[in-house]
Amino acid sequence: MHAPTMPQGFDPDRHLDKVGAFRVNAADSFPELPFHQHRKGQLILPLRGTLTCQVEDGIWMAPTGQAIWIPSQVIHSNQVSQHAEFCFVFIEPHSADMPKECCTLRISPLIRELIFRLASLPLDQYQTPKTQRLITVLLDQLVEQPIGKLQLPMSSHPKIRLLVEAIQQPGQAKHPAAYWAKKLALSERSLARLMISETGLSFRPWRQQLPLILAINRLVEGERVEIIAHELGNESVTAFITMFKKALGITPGQYRQGFHA
Repeated sequence: MHAPTMPQGFDPDRHLDKVGAFRVNAADSFPELPFHQHRKGQLILPLRGTLTCQVEDGIWMAPTGQAIWIPSQVIHSNQVSQHAEFCFVFIEPHSADMPKECCTLRISPLIRELIFRLASLPLDQYQTPKTQRLITVLLDQLVEQPIGKLQLPMSSHPKIRLLVEAIQQPGQAKHPAAYWAKKLALSERSLARLMISETGLSFRPWRQQLPLILAINRLVEGERVEIIAHELGNESVTAFITMFKKALGITPGQYRQGFHA
């Protein structure tokens, strides 16, 4: 039999094993999946490119080296970058002490290789003692992975949704709160109150997080740091590099180099 793939229409919730892994090419599926949910928890591990997951109260983004964890029954929508490749890992509820909320997880090389191995196996080998031992080690290690930081608090409020869509367009992230308040037909004070009540953040730190997510997507697509810094509204390339390094611990150039390596 062939190693498992995840064809259109496949229902992972009917797969009876407590863990199932599949390796997927964006070119073989859809670049964007509409809102849906699974009975099983889902770990999404990008291997090439980036993945953005939207849920009701946040946007989660995972570059290579991190994964997005989506607990059981959480409604979500996934969007992947062009030519992306990633692994889906479906985990039966209560089979591991995974986080109860959506989050990003840093993934160790060991877990990455365990997932690769499991994704290479035909489904009829999942019940063998050898595969069951592999699954046990994977779950034991997975629950110990540290949580990442790439999250954008969101809201179902229509003005917040409109703001997110608009601010992602090229050149729009640089505009201040006064600009967006006018666009949304709000006073600047009303926008400030709305942001805090709906996202828990004031406008400025919230706006700083979104360009970071956008920047990583564009970095891995090969766009120049100077162009990214300018279009995302940074005062200078140096300011952008400082912001990026403060958030992720490495410069944009180091991130890109590590990604392509």
